[in-house]
Amino acid sequence: GPSLPAPCALPAPCPTGSLLLAVHFYSSPRAAPLIPSTALGVLLLILSALLAYAGKTWGLGNASLLVSLCLTLSAFWSGYGVILVLAGQGALPEPGDARDALVPGLAAVTLELLLVAVVGFLCREPLLALVATAVSLASAHEVALHCSSSLGPSAVACAHLVVCLVGGYFALGRILYFLTKGKVALPGTDLTGKRPREQSQGGAGGTNPFTAPGLLLNALSASVFCCRLLGVTHKLFLGHVPWLWAAGTYQIGICLLSYRAMDALMATAFGFTSILQFAAGYCLLYPAWQPEEPSFPTPFLVVFSILFAILALFLCLQSPVDGLYLLVFVTYCIALACSPRGFFAGGPQGVAVAVFVASALVALIHLYNVRARAKIPTGKGAVRALLARSSLPKLREGPDLHAPYLGYSKYADAEALAYACSVLASFALTTPGDPQAPLATVVIPWVVVAGGILKLLGGSVAFARGKTLESSAFILYAVMWIIWGLARHGGLHGPARGFHAAVGIAAFLLFNSFVVFCSLFLSVAWFFYSLTFMLVAGSFLLDAVHALPAGYDVAASLVFGLVSFYCFLAALCSSTFEGGCLPTGGPLVQLGGVGAAATKCPHLPARKASSVKRIADILRNGGTCGIPTDTVYVLVAACSRPDAVEKAHRSKRQAQDRPMSLWISSLKQLEPAKHLFTPLLWDFMEAAWPSPISLVIPRGEWVDFLGMKDSAKYVGTPRSVAIRVPDCSVTTHLIDLVGPIVVTSANPTGEADTTHHNQVYAKLGDKVDAVLCGGPSPENIASTVVDCTRIDSGNIGFFRVGIIPKSQV
Repeated sequence: GPSLPAPCALPAPCPTGSLLLAVHFYSSPRAAPLIPSTALGVLLLILSALLAYAGKTWGLGNASLLVSLCLTLSAFWSGYGVILVLAGQGALPEPGDARDALVPGLAAVTLELLLVAVVGFLCREPLLALVATAVSLASAHEVALHCSSSLGPSAVACAHLVVCLVGGYFALGRILYFLTKGKVALPGTDLTGKRPREQSQGGAGGTNPFTAPGLLLNALSASVFCCRLLGVTHKLFLGHVPWLWAAGTYQIGICLLSYRAMDALMATAFGFTSILQFAAGYCLLYPAWQPEEPSFPTPFLVVFSILFAILALFLCLQSPVDGLYLLVFVTYCIALACSPRGFFAGGPQGVAVAVFVASALVALIHLYNVRARAKIPTGKGAVRALLARSSLPKLREGPDLHAPYLGYSKYADAEALAYACSVLASFALTTPGDPQAPLATVVIPWVVVAGGILKLLGGSVAFARGKTLESSAFILYAVMWIIWGLARHGGLHGPARGFHAAVGIAAFLLFNSFVVFCSLFLSVAWFFYSLTFMLVAGSFLLDAVHALPAGYDVAASLVFGLVSFYCFLAALCSSTFEGGCLPTGGPLVQLGGVGAAATKCPHLPARKASSVKRIADILRNGGTCGIPTDTVYVLVAACSRPDAVEKAHRSKRQAQDRPMSLWISSLKQLEPAKHLFTPLLWDFMEAAWPSPISLVIPRGEWVDFLGMKDSAKYVGTPRSVAIRVPDCSVTTHLIDLVGPIVVTSANPTGEADTTHHNQVYAKLGDKVDAVLCGGPSPENIASTVVDCTRIDSGNIGFFRVGIIPKSQV
């Protein structure tokens, strides 16, 4: 295909941030630094957001070390910036607080960027390797600066200046390249030969480019506890929270990007680890306003370790190295459960050292495998060979591994993460806490982050995959978990309960009753999932009105947690094995209308040539199909099948003032009837097409050449017919295979235009034989309709001004 324009290999925020830090360290010996700490921290936060956006944009189309460099450096600058703001506002009053706060992040990023640099030199990406080396050296010098007063800040500033020089060199090279139109290119700045590598499907045997940054973030958060265990820092306190919460926030983003890379298992793993980062940050933040350390719910951590172990087992089938890596977090959860002090105890901190080392080693493997031709083996081939010889179900593989029923989706299925979050939130509610000090028990991170934020993420992904009911339920439950978690376990309502809380919960119960009713038409598993959550919401209502029986909330939460656990296992099995191992049951009630037929309407992805061929076969056999175009979705039938034309007219209940139109792929299809058109009209059609411009031309004998016979009366009016050549390669290719087609909008007469393939079947139901799925429409505006019936007299008119303005026509 055509080569894409290569984006800048070195994002502008990288040298800009290094320049700010260079100025900061050069001026730090002065009594009044040039850039105050608060201002520098805010600037670094802004640059970190821009750098994260650059890494996300580049990673969605490429497997490159630039993704890891941008996201790792962005997370580092986020934590660094917040610490500078805290120091500037006096939140770190003790003399050694700033040092203890900065050292863990600096030490972690030193090693992480050194790994990126080594892989960059090995894979012949010298510019990125040089930048990573310079920032790594700067961080190492800053660690030495904090540990020894004999060292000055000049070495740190010099390392940051190297990044600025590399950025300036690259910018100069690109400017020369564009000014000379490619004739002059400095070494390492010519990107024309470096075609972007198409992102492979993570779950289909490819490499997920976001795995390595996620692993490096685990090392960043673990370094906080490693430094405390090794005596590098003197205490765990507020200054370490920015590193933990920056890692957790970025891992939620990487979780979503991993779903975008079709790697559902690693996305679920990063969702789990982000919960641990937020829980650790909460534990370190709590002593800032209370003298004692918070207590940990032991049963909940045991459940979390079980979820980690099950996910590790399934991940071993995809990549044994990643599966074994997750076992470290199983140990981590068990260590936390066995230690009343939680993250403050030496046992979990010792496991954090293992997390740091394992994260660095596995990240190195992923960094190398992203770019190198000769991959480091991860055991995937051995697992496939073992499963092929066993009686276990066959693994699901291939590019359509995560393709939903309603055609193409850009995201893998996130239901496993949403169900797991329901398990975590429900078991967290079983933890008895002190009503006078609800914040003293670590419950909020599990309920709000797991039950709320990550469930919102799962609902958003489900909506992108066309699962309307599932996404609505996940989002509704997430809102409930967040509100009730903050109200009950955050101490927002205190010991008082009131009428307003009861009314809100009653309204939620009403909404959820509708979800329960709709789930009757979905599956048995979803019916029990929504029904048991009704029990949990009922316990919230009884608590609000002071009528909660003893033990009812615990029993309801356990029942909901067990149902969610079964759904979690079923979702993992269905996404890993062909056919699925755990049944979820069919719908309890079958509808007799739309969608109730035994053979469902096929939804075929438009990106595949085989899909277009299949749609063409359906049209040639007399079917009607919904297809994407250069504007909105339309319903089409082949002109060579008069019965299909009549069927399309009946399915739409076509109004007389909205007649059907004709589409062709080029004027060559009208060549046999060219003598029936005036020269001016023919020349105008050649000039206007292909485009979203429909021309209403006089009806004549040329219509008989299309083979519609008696069904021609359903097309156009007795005196005119609308015709056009769409500016859409998929549509014109389909017309090349079928011949001229009859077209009408893919919605009942009088309703809004259809702008997504999910809406075609929802609006027309079993009246359409197939849908060619192209995702959202490129434009939400219909075509411009031009009256050419009097063009030979020098006049044209407009029936409708759509996407093309009058001036352009």
